[in-house]
Amino acid sequence: MMEVKAVIRPNKLAALRTALLETPGFPGMTVTKVEGCSAPSKTSKANIKDELTDYSAKVRLEIVCNDEIAEVLMDRIVAVCQTGQMGDGVVWCTPVPKAFFIAKSSS
Repeated sequence: MMEVKAVIRPNKLAALRTALLETPGFPGMTVTKVEGCSAPSKTSKANIKDELTDYSAKVRLEIVCNDEIAEVLMDRIVAVCQTGQMGDGVVWCTPVPKAFFIAKSSS
């Protein structure tokens, strides 16, 4: 199992959700509102106020999935969310040694 995580622009969430729902094997996702900022070397700050208020709203996705689909999901996230501008986000994948999907029992 793998966990695909991404931090994206909030305005890309609806389009990404549609694209992921169309992906065979997509298991679902958890979405959290977060804030983030770029590394200091990647942006220029005019003054201290800019440095203290440079956080922008983002959305964090977490998807636990089979190994076979992780790369497909990462590629889909990048394709849908990439605008070519600073702050588009980041996508990464980590191994999950053990996971269980909680479901209602059939009894």
